Amino acid sequence: MTDESDLAAILLTLKLATVTTVVLLLIATPIAWWLARTRSWLKAPVGAVVALPIVLPPTVLGFYLLVTMGPHGTVGQFTQAMGIGLLPFTFAGLVVGSVLYSFPFVVQPLQNAFEAIGERPLEAAATLRASPLDRFFSVALPMARPAYLTATVLGFAHTMGEFGVVLMIGGNIPYKTRVISVQIFDHVEALEYAHAHWLAAGMLLFSFLVLLTMYTLNPTGRRR
Repeated sequence: MTDESDLAAILLTLKLATVTTVVLLLIATPIAWWLARTRSWLKAPVGAVVALPIVLPPTVLGFYLLVTMGPHGTVGQFTQAMGIGLLPFTFAGLVVGSVLYSFPFVVQPLQNAFEAIGERPLEAAATLRASPLDRFFSVALPMARPAYLTATVLGFAHTMGEFGVVLMIGGNIPYKTRVISVQIFDHVEALEYAHAHWLAAGMLLFSFLVLLTMYTLNPTGRRR
């Protein structure tokens, strides 16, 4: 039991989760590496900022993003000066909010994996005259491969289930910013429980299959 608006919300959510996950992996990798290797006093503050979305209400994060990226905000004024326009209530705005909200779910698994590698493999590669960049790509990344699977799955699944942030920053525009969670909310508000149940049950099954895949393909993470 579905209609055109449901399918549009599903496709938009899948697109948002895919783009967000790719951006997260690119941004989170150097930050996780720095957090795992640094001895700077900034490690604790930066780590706290990274983990903030875990405890911060999504509507709070969405509100401040809306203000910052609005016409009078710093980011909003910058994007307007660059000719990009305003990000709120656009797909690009959804991506920004999703990246920030899912950030710890990608950074923390990678940081833990990089810390678990230790110094010996990297020192052994250094004795073979491998450069720092070569040591990262030839030693650290292959050894952290299971963590990348975990980070990818968690980042993707967490983005799929977002509600508060995407509603605040993207609104509820059909075919443009209305994702699955907002679509379910609309169905419930309209007392269309059959449609809401179809989407909610699909999300429940999807979440279970995602986690089952992760635990099946990453037995080491499951034992931890």
